[in-house]
Amino acid sequence: MTAFAPDSLVLNRKLPLWYQVSQSLRASILGRTPDASLRLPTEEQLAAHYGVSVLTMRQALKELEEEGLISRHRRRGTFIEPGARRSSPRRLLGSIDAIVAQQSGERTTVLGHGTEPVPGELAEHFPGTPEVAVFRRLRADGESGEPTNWAENAVLPEIGAGIDPADLERWPMTKVLRDVVGVRISRITDTVEARLADPETAHLLQVPLLSPILHYTGVTYDEDGRVVDVARIRYRGDRFSFTVTVEAQ
Repeated sequence: MTAFAPDSLVLNRKLPLWYQVSQSLRASILGRTPDASLRLPTEEQLAAHYGVSVLTMRQALKELEEEGLISRHRRRGTFIEPGARRSSPRRLLGSIDAIVAQQSGERTTVLGHGTEPVPGELAEHFPGTPEVAVFRRLRADGESGEPTNWAENAVLPEIGAGIDPADLERWPMTKVLRDVVGVRISRITDTVEARLADPETAHLLQVPLLSPILHYTGVTYDEDGRVVDVARIRYRGDRFSFTVTVEAQ
């Protein structure tokens, strides 16, 4: 069994440090390899790894403990819960690492990919671009195998050409764009709305036709202000809720 190794994190001083650390650690926990140890490093070791105080680290660990991902035992240490729940609320708080974290821990199947004409509803995001690379994926609970959401990503064709579909079965699109393709992401604009399941969504998510779903649209911009990716994700309404936190400055 290999030691658990958390990912590195570039801290954004405009966001609460404990939140950024908890989301990065959450992504590492849900994305860990099957042979990774369930025992986490000590608070002091984790604090040194992330470059934060022990007090900040404790606050981050408390968040993960309340979520049910870890358990802490006096004198024994901190351990990942083997049956950590996967259907936790989506918390949106302006961090790219947070977006990656929310998309981790699910089993992903690529349904298809290719170049297609820009859909009419996305034309405003891709002016002057006749075609986009489209990737479709189905995500399922890592333990039960039950479908939880399905996603369509429309990506600029020159960027889509550099995406290996096999990577999308391992990592979220945001991570692939940033860490594999090398896109310098500046921001992601999220929209979440209630909709009814159309025939395709009902079939893929195994829910009744016209049942409630959560429809998420994420528009990803690079540092030049271009839209490089538009993600449209349909979540089962009985599996997810979204929580938005606004920090007072």
